[in-house]
Amino acid sequence: MIRLVKTSRSYGIPPVTALDSVSLEIERGEFLAITGASGSGKSTLLNLLGGLDHPTSGEVIVDGIHLEHADDKTLTQYRRLKLGIVFQFFNLLPSMTVVENVELPLLLRGDAPGDVRGTALAMLDEVGMTQRAMHFPHQLSGGEMQRAAIARGLVHTPSLLLADEPTGNLDSENASQVLGVIAKIASRRTTTIIMVTHSDSVAALADRRIRMKDGRIMTDAS
Repeated sequence: MIRLVKTSRSYGIPPVTALDSVSLEIERGEFLAITGASGSGKSTLLNLLGGLDHPTSGEVIVDGIHLEHADDKTLTQYRRLKLGIVFQFFNLLPSMTVVENVELPLLLRGDAPGDVRGTALAMLDEVGMTQRAMHFPHQLSGGEMQRAAIARGLVHTPSLLLADEPTGNLDSENASQVLGVIAKIASRRTTTIIMVTHSDSVAALADRRIRMKDGRIMTDAS
């Protein structure tokens, strides 16, 4: 599903290396956790896999697409059709209801406006948010906002879900609920999940865990 070949990313002059010749293969349906201290390269790696940044050198191949060579049109299509992203701070649009937020990826994909409501409501039901469908983000708890964000990230059935510290802004009870949703998704083996986290207990839920330091993979274990 995913292959990185001697992938590096540097910034600035003189250059500072954020990712240092990383090679990595991830199978379709795998649940991978990435851990490491701040500045270890976790977010840089996630940005490259999301097509939000380009490597300085090396290859980034996701589902057969060479992201390192992709133009803006290809990257836009990749993000609309194949990618779901869940952020630490939710990033729900405040002027839209929960169900309208979840409908957005379907509309961007080109689905007919009249066809998306049922799909969005079914996805909200799956994450236990049906009763909050017509609420606005400011009316939700942190855990509810994150579950809505997960529904938005998965409603268009992406091949890859990137989760950047999905429980980092939540208390333990809400974090547990959100992790339960992610674990349920992972158990189906239909979506490849890559999750960045600082928490060892959160990383322990994954099939496989890599630990990064100074832009390199230090350990890689099931």
